[in-house]
Amino acid sequence: MSADKLLIVEDDPGLQKQLRWCFENYEVIAAEDRSTAMAQLRRHEPMVVLQDLGLPPDPGGTSEGMATVSEMLAAAPHTKIIVVTGNGDETSAVKAVGLGAYDFYQKPVDVDTLNLIVSRAFHIAHLERQNRELMRSQNTVLDGLVTGSARMLKVCRLVEKVAGTQASVLLLGETGSGKEVLARAVHNLSDRADQRFVAINCAAIPENLLETELFGYEKGAYTGAHKQTPGKIELADGGTLFLDEIGDMPMALQSKLLRFLQERVVERVGGRAEISVDVRVVCATHRKIDELIAEGSFREDLYYRISEVVVDIPPLREREGDSVLLARALLARAAERHGSNVRGFTDDALEAIRAYTWPGNVREMENKINRAVIVAEGRLLDADDLGLSVKESGLPTLNLRQVRDEAEHRAVTAAMAWAEGNVSRAAELLGVSRPTLYDLMRKHGL
Repeated sequence: MSADKLLIVEDDPGLQKQLRWCFENYEVIAAEDRSTAMAQLRRHEPMVVLQDLGLPPDPGGTSEGMATVSEMLAAAPHTKIIVVTGNGDETSAVKAVGLGAYDFYQKPVDVDTLNLIVSRAFHIAHLERQNRELMRSQNTVLDGLVTGSARMLKVCRLVEKVAGTQASVLLLGETGSGKEVLARAVHNLSDRADQRFVAINCAAIPENLLETELFGYEKGAYTGAHKQTPGKIELADGGTLFLDEIGDMPMALQSKLLRFLQERVVERVGGRAEISVDVRVVCATHRKIDELIAEGSFREDLYYRISEVVVDIPPLREREGDSVLLARALLARAAERHGSNVRGFTDDALEAIRAYTWPGNVREMENKINRAVIVAEGRLLDADDLGLSVKESGLPTLNLRQVRDEAEHRAVTAAMAWAEGNVSRAAELLGVSRPTLYDLMRKHGL
């Protein structure tokens, strides 16, 4: 393996030479001023930087060392910066750490102490890099789904069971609850995974265009039809067709879709030929199908065709502990996407996330976190950044045994989510020992 890269920003040639000798086990890159340091940072992408805060100020009088720290963190937020200060200049060191620096060290240089600090910084940087690479490389069949909820894990197990069959699947859940994520999981787990996954939202396309989108059209079928065009059903041949919001499909098209599901052939608009198509159909809707059938706006025979297996997806507010887990995952994704230094939530933000009912489910949470990451000024998001407030929530009125069991389940799930799976930390939050927490986890099937 190549040596880890260490950037040393120091304007004193003598000290720079001494530091090079101290860190001969690393690939040392040196810079004496801000512009050179930034050039070296972009060129070599070092994991750790030793930054002298005592660089001469720029012509405007601004602290060059502090400005370099800010610019480096903006350009490479995962870099571990260790600031080196003069004796007694703790104020600048604390300010640099507040900006996002990893640690600080005061001159004069003690070789052993500084080596230890740098070694720890590289260790942490390696762990964080491995974690980011692992998250990026995990292309699992349920990629994009983050959950610790017993109800949602039951849904995942059902999806895994049905995916390997040819049964039609109907996903029921509120808007933003993850229907398309589960539809893709059905496809990725099936023997059609190497074929196309074609999605169409039946509510997003005008009624007069939805037929041609689904079934395609022949040249000259109508004004503007200049060439023969296959529909989404044909494009999904051999793979999976995902019909999102099928509850909003017009009645006339429902009849044509039913014929396709029965005969497995399609006719393009303006055509006569029957085209055989082999496709797995997965449907989803946020609407109550039984009510649509009762009011005559959805065909009952079509419902039976598309619902050999029905998957009920619980809303986020009913997934114990998931709101905190999801928030952390979405924050990491948003921070990387926007190049932000935001790295976590304050305690009041976590409490607000847990207490909020999330009527818009995961989509609403993603929207709030993206906005908060963009506008936040600190490294931790608080409740105000998210536009949330902490509210009291009472226990349901049930018999004492049921109240106790449900409260235990919620508390353990929430503590494990809050502690990010660290059993010792979760036990500390709950005020119990590790063995007691393990017993509670077994008791509640966690």
